[in-house]
Amino acid sequence: MNVLRPNLLHQAARFSPNRTHTCLRAFASARPQDVDSRSERPQPIPQSPNFYTTRAVYYDQITHLEKAIGRSDRFLRHHNLLPLPDFAKASLPPLQSVWKDSTDMALEFRTKMTTTRYRKVTKLLNQLNDFKRIAETGGCPDLADKLGSILAMYESSKKDALLARGKRKVVNLDEYGRSYTLGKRKTSSARVWMIPVQQPSRPEPTPDEMLGLQNTEGPKYTVSSTTILVNNLPLNQFFPLPTDRERITRPLKVAGALGKYNVFAIVRGGGSTGQSGALGHGIAKGIVAHEPELEVMFRRAKLTRRDPRMVERKKTGLAKARKRYAWVKR
Repeated sequence: MNVLRPNLLHQAARFSPNRTHTCLRAFASARPQDVDSRSERPQPIPQSPNFYTTRAVYYDQITHLEKAIGRSDRFLRHHNLLPLPDFAKASLPPLQSVWKDSTDMALEFRTKMTTTRYRKVTKLLNQLNDFKRIAETGGCPDLADKLGSILAMYESSKKDALLARGKRKVVNLDEYGRSYTLGKRKTSSARVWMIPVQQPSRPEPTPDEMLGLQNTEGPKYTVSSTTILVNNLPLNQFFPLPTDRERITRPLKVAGALGKYNVFAIVRGGGSTGQSGALGHGIAKGIVAHEPELEVMFRRAKLTRRDPRMVERKKTGLAKARKRYAWVKR
């Protein structure tokens, strides 16, 4: 015998057919225009086709950059500026672009800027920058201005400072032909003034000397040896160690300018090694100021480069930076 059947019959009897007819009459009495007005309510049209994505602003700007690349490519190909041969590419001016970092780009695109997204954006910007360079060189200023306005939105605000970081300041000579440079090494600094040795002028020969009627043997004019004064002392007195003097005169030997310049320097701070290195650094920069054609050779020889090595600091519990005290068992 099924015990659940009486309960099921009892529950089925609770639902009255009158209630069902009441709901049907209420649904039938509703006006059809009310139902249509609720179901066909006009929805606003999204302004962007990427409205239903999670990063609408990011994809909109990516699309904008891709369209700019496509239009620029067609314009340059129409004017026979693309593709460029190898020799034309080598003659173009170098690219100088400093884009915003990932943090600023995230604020610009209103989304988290991962490494993959940042690389994709910078790749498109570099392509636009290349087209701008070709347009400027090829005589298309309108296209270059339009691309420049687009790229300006993504350039870093510190572009000028970052581009000028690697450039060396030009050393100008004064009215007397002197150069003033600053050399540094460790905690020492050296202010260096350099002036070429003046050769004494020989008087013009007289007519008798030109005709050989007069003895032309006279005093010989010789060039004086160079003078290097450091804090108003000669070089050999201020730096008694030969290694320090060799470090100072190395730029003069490399340039073949021994005895060609008078050097006056003021050194401060550090010890003899740091002061000699700072003085050699300042002399190398001064030689490049007088003879700019030696800049490449000095740069390759690392003479004009500031030596970044510093003394390692002392550590707690040690005698010096790495020297330890003698271990005693008892």
